[in-house]
Amino acid sequence: MTEIPRMISLEEAQELVLSHTTRIPAETVPLIEASGRVAAEDITSDMDVSPFAHAAMDGFAVRLADFPSNEADLPVELDVIAEVPAGATYEGSIEAGQCVRIMTGAALPADADAVVKYEIVENVTGDGKTGSRVRFASVPAARANIREAGEEAKEGEVIVRAGEIINPAGIGFLAGCGALEASVYRRPRIAVIPIGSELVEPSEKPGPGHIRNSNGYAMAACAHAAGAACDMLPIVPDDEDALAQAVKEACKTYDFVVTTGGASNGDFDFIKPVVERLGTLYMTTVNMRPGKAQTFGIVDGTPVFGLPGNPAAAYMGFSLIIRPALRAMQGYSALEHPHVQARITRGKKKKDPRRIFERATIARNEDGVLEVTPAKNQSSGLFGVIQRSNCIAVIPEGLDPVNEGDLVECILLDVPEEAIV
Repeated sequence: MTEIPRMISLEEAQELVLSHTTRIPAETVPLIEASGRVAAEDITSDMDVSPFAHAAMDGFAVRLADFPSNEADLPVELDVIAEVPAGATYEGSIEAGQCVRIMTGAALPADADAVVKYEIVENVTGDGKTGSRVRFASVPAARANIREAGEEAKEGEVIVRAGEIINPAGIGFLAGCGALEASVYRRPRIAVIPIGSELVEPSEKPGPGHIRNSNGYAMAACAHAAGAACDMLPIVPDDEDALAQAVKEACKTYDFVVTTGGASNGDFDFIKPVVERLGTLYMTTVNMRPGKAQTFGIVDGTPVFGLPGNPAAAYMGFSLIIRPALRAMQGYSALEHPHVQARITRGKKKKDPRRIFERATIARNEDGVLEVTPAKNQSSGLFGVIQRSNCIAVIPEGLDPVNEGDLVECILLDVPEEAIV
């Protein structure tokens, strides 16, 4: 008789799954598709950015030689000899007593060494355009309001390093540096297999003894939110051979297989014997509530994770154990949502020694102190409570009660892993 794996802590479960998942190979994608993904290799610029010095704002390009060293000799009046819009250049010289009107982004004339913004220059004659005379009341700083050539990047310089997340601003940066595509880690392909003879598709109205397949949809959404490419496979009835066939076939195509339902010890719960029969079973229970029944193993080299059928239990298992693994597979270094301490607004007596994860809402009170309020209904069969929660309040292992006002750990499930809080 095969020995059933012991119940392990959440931390052991996370480490176990991470130790049996590997980083996905890289792929080259069009630049827009790289947003939010992890660069698999260094990306360099094909030129200096910007390739020329240009005006940082609308104003007048001037020579500092025309300004006195003693401010008592101000103001200075200069003649406007030309205008340079963005996309144009002025190739002529700027002589003593002259300046050039210039627009944001336009190339700086060779003789100019500062730009004075338009709003602080007074028109003496004309409207400030060519042929006008303008007055300056202060001495500009050298290279004021000028963006220098190569200020953002030099030709050949690494502008995004391997392991860096490419954000939307990074997409613009790369585009400006001539990158039309990027090498990023491929999104893992995930199969979600709903298990249960009682399940029907959401398009059907359930008859007696049946429920809609809500878990499958929620877990597929969780996979997408974790950056994975997910397919939800057909519902599998409570039949061991049918489930074994579905899992074995999925392991041929996908990088990670997730099942929902059938993870407990009932007469019709088959994911544990199926994983043991097809491969190696590493985990069956985790010291957490909801979500004690969490199955994990390897089948034909593919990680297979069996989530419970109760919505909250499945959601906790995915969020706390599967999601970190999926992020690691994509090259992310931050794997867990931020944790903060908050004062709990309602005490709790413990009858279960497991670590309890309560769906909750966290906010700052009028004094700016973080407070967390667990939802009144903590039934593991409800999705709506999770929808209306923004964090998980963690009640430690053991039977010690938690009193109102105690500091408890909170997991911010709606805050990105990279956030610093």
